[in-house]
Amino acid sequence: MPKIKTHRGAAKRFSLTKSGKIKRAKAYKSHLLTHKSKKRKRNLRKPAFVSSADYKRVKKLIPYK
Repeated sequence: MPKIKTHRGAAKRFSLTKSGKIKRAKAYKSHLLTHKSKKRKRNLRKPAFVSSADYKRVKKLIPYK
């Protein structure tokens, strides 16, 4: 069986925790930040986890991470 190539774009965006969850960054933090509240921007800094619906699909992209 040949080795599976890692999706390099996904590898840069996702990381695996020790418990096996996939950590991701939250969206809407890149631009148009002036009208967003401090509270909202602060909460966007916190890490989020990939949902159970997408877990299998993302795991396939980063098999060795």
